[in-house]
Amino acid sequence: MPPFAFDALAKALAEQCDSVTSAEALSHPHWKISLESTATPGDLAEEISQAWRKIRANQGHSTDHAVMALGGRKDSEGTPGAPLQQGGWGVDVVETRDPDGFLQVINWSGLTAGRPADGIFQVIDHPL
Repeated sequence: MPPFAFDALAKALAEQCDSVTSAEALSHPHWKISLESTATPGDLAEEISQAWRKIRANQGHSTDHAVMALGGRKDSEGTPGAPLQQGGWGVDVVETRDPDGFLQVINWSGLTAGRPADGIFQVIDHPL
């Protein structure tokens, strides 16, 4: 998949996600966009994964793959000045044809073991 320009992606997510109240591209090595929303984290993840697919389609890109939103709440103190602080949610969006294989390779079950159920989410939007 062609990479997104993060400023354009932030704008497109704000347009496609009804609950998003603020969207901004970041200059950070890992976190690329900051979103604020009125939705719960899990509901926002659903919105993001569906919007991501629409944005790809609107740009004429293939949508024959799964779009995954994997997230977790930051339960420890954040690094001063970092975009993700305690109580905030980090979400990684992944496009893959093999969601189960991807989760296995990154050891998702190990990464989430011991985390509170209300502190993580996994959304997989499969192609139609």
